[in-house]
Amino acid sequence: MQYSENILHTIGNTPLVKLNKIAEDIPALILAKVETFNPGHSIKDRMALKMVEVAEQNGTLKPGGTIIECTSGNTGMGLALAAAIKGYKCIFTTSDKQSKEKMDILRAVGAEVIVCPTNVAADDPRSYYSVAEKLSKEVENSCWMNQYDNLANSLGHYESTGPEIWKQTEGKITHLVVGVGTGGTISGTGRYLKEQNPDIKIWGIDTYGSALKKYHETGEIDENEIYSYITEGIGEDIIPANVDFDTIDFMEKVTDKDGALATRELAIKEGLLLGYSCGSAFAGLRQLKDRLTPEDVVVIIFHDHGSRYVGKVFNDDWMKEQGFID
Repeated sequence: MQYSENILHTIGNTPLVKLNKIAEDIPALILAKVETFNPGHSIKDRMALKMVEVAEQNGTLKPGGTIIECTSGNTGMGLALAAAIKGYKCIFTTSDKQSKEKMDILRAVGAEVIVCPTNVAADDPRSYYSVAEKLSKEVENSCWMNQYDNLANSLGHYESTGPEIWKQTEGKITHLVVGVGTGGTISGTGRYLKEQNPDIKIWGIDTYGSALKKYHETGEIDENEIYSYITEGIGEDIIPANVDFDTIDFMEKVTDKDGALATRELAIKEGLLLGYSCGSAFAGLRQLKDRLTPEDVVVIIFHDHGSRYVGKVFNDDWMKEQGFID
């Protein structure tokens, strides 16, 4: 009989899918690593499980404990799945710009969700970073995962996502395109791939309002670059320890509108119902197409599922409110 011991054993080994209609004008083979096939419907299942395992190993997460995390939704889902199997409680903080679907899904898998304001600085006591840190000091027998600075995040991708892509492309990959938030995916995956072939180009996709691209280019945080944006899942107003800028060869910014429109286009043209940051990643790749040749093999990571965004990107009224469609 073929079966998995539990849902955690189904994480990883996601397929590569060739993009066709939407990539007709891009002179390269474009392969999507479709992470929606993970049980929590996002790539964050990989690093969430790894963070839990490392915390168990080093003793910071004890039996019957409470997992605390600041999350835009997907990491929380991965942590909640691990908690359900392993017997932990979960308290998650999130920002009020995140979709209602994300919050409802987290509650559905047993988590307590605390919603914090988006438009405050990271060190503001009301921010979802600060509230999570505060709770970790107040809640007995708790462990704050802190995906931004917890290097188990990027380690999870170094051990799983990178080797999978290398094997699936038979080592022929020339470019990796990844939306950058905590930095774990691009850093862990990129580091593994560059160890196999240093010539592989690692391109990070950022959003307007985020500090990451400017910091990559200058090593400084430009406060003028930081402002509130609508895109979910990528971009930061802080510099997470997981972002290995030496691994990233180039970063490209994408507008909220272009990311949203590309997300809808992927569903219509490729049958891929994906999250907002997936559209942003593809829009960024499209903006960089003149750097590619017909011999190139590009892998673009599609992080999460469109079910999280039915009330936003896939809702015509919401799109009209943002001025993204007429």
